[in-house]
Amino acid sequence: MKKGSLFVVSAPSGCGKGTILGEVFKENNAYYSVSCTTRSPREGEKDGVHYHFITKETFKDLISDDGFLEYAQYSDNFYGTPKAPVVEKLSQGIDVILEIEPQGAFQVKKSCDFANLIFILPPSVGELKRRLNKRGTEKQEVIQKRVDAAAKEIEASVDYDFVIMNDDLDPAIADFKSIIEYVKSGNAKENSKFSPKNENIKQMIKGVLENA
Repeated sequence: MKKGSLFVVSAPSGCGKGTILGEVFKENNAYYSVSCTTRSPREGEKDGVHYHFITKETFKDLISDDGFLEYAQYSDNFYGTPKAPVVEKLSQGIDVILEIEPQGAFQVKKSCDFANLIFILPPSVGELKRRLNKRGTEKQEVIQKRVDAAAKEIEASVDYDFVIMNDDLDPAIADFKSIIEYVKSGNAKENSKFSPKNENIKQMIKGVLENA
């Protein structure tokens, strides 16, 4: 049986990552990996849907048992991608999609060199800030921290396998689906029009960072 493909998706908050993935899952029988965390559930969050909420002791036991593809600590809490269900689904020929930030994405790539890293760009850093402001849910200093963090993530996108921009939702969804088809066809990543080795993609990333 042919193994499934592993896709790791990253994007700054406000880039429409969730919307794009929602449309992709309508047509693709991929497995969405649910991360583990030691933080408490927020209002409306369900265990096993948004996260697997576990204790720090359990998390540390899983670390000792090599139970994570990647993990990180933020403030007082741990976050990580459980290895067992990902390995199981891939062995069954099912594609797997991980939704994690660049630090975790590169950890996955280090242990799974066959992983396909996809980064979703905003039209510009300035547009990203406008989108976050439009939500009206956070203070200006929090938004600025998010924007600064996003700029660093965007800089890291040059080391991803594929980069697309979400300045128009429908074409972004189509681009994402094209990448999945491209990977499933067995084509070389560096030859893709979405590869950051492509001069057009390099210039696109540069433009996003410069238009703050």
